[in-house]
Amino acid sequence: MDAGFVGRVYPPTAPYAVGREHLRDFAQAVGATHPVHSDVEAARAAGYADIVATPTFAVVIAQRAEAQLIEDPAAGIDFSRVVHAEERFTHRRPIVAGDEITTVLHVDAIVERGGLAMVTTRCELTDATGSPVASVLSTLAVRGAEA
Repeated sequence: MDAGFVGRVYPPTAPYAVGREHLRDFAQAVGATHPVHSDVEAARAAGYADIVATPTFAVVIAQRAEAQLIEDPAAGIDFSRVVHAEERFTHRRPIVAGDEITTVLHVDAIVERGGLAMVTTRCELTDATGSPVASVLSTLAVRGAEA
């Protein structure tokens, strides 16, 4: 992959409308059983405006932004040669049902190692007011065609 992509910032995504069923389904899929992830009244009793996302739900939103890089013809990424290497989350506040989250994708680093391009991206998630919600740092291992 072209190291010239380091520093590239993609346009903000269309807002992702966080729905209760999205959060319930994701919580069930990851085995999160706390009622704040599925029950509106439990979430409100705990001080939240609505059902709360599990911490890793941010990846659902971030992957939509990361698709901009994967689908960028100039990047030359064959998704069949991609392995997800690492994911880190920094939350500034919980994601809750009713949020509308916009994401900006940053390409932070590209390091070539033994036929692999280790591509580190950062997704900055903001709410409808522009306030920070979370950062998702991802590293993808992209195997070259000759590897």
